[in-house]
Amino acid sequence: MAKFEHHIFVCANQRPPENPRGCCDPEGLGALQLVFKQELAARGLKASVRANRAGCLDQCEHGPTVVVYPEAVWYGGVKPEDVKEIVESHIINKVPVARLKLDEDCVNTVSCAHKSPRKPE
Repeated sequence: MAKFEHHIFVCANQRPPENPRGCCDPEGLGALQLVFKQELAARGLKASVRANRAGCLDQCEHGPTVVVYPEAVWYGGVKPEDVKEIVESHIINKVPVARLKLDEDCVNTVSCAHKSPRKPE
């Protein structure tokens, strides 16, 4: 089997509804990852692009969160209706979707403009 050209990691972490950080997959169904898999299959990309469920990507305040490798492009607030655009623009045409892309200053930081200050975990 040839190596994958892209890996798409979709946060499927669950938190209680009262958690102030939010939750990327409140129903626990992995629905967003399933939509990515369906779109990749429909476009004939299953052999070259893998959509995986991920544990917590620690971007809860930006969730639902998706990261695409090898480019390490982080997306936040991703909805099922955004999947076709991500696949078309980023995966096929190599142009990340600017409106969903997280600012580099917000990824893997304790605080940013979108996060409440908190202690590192």
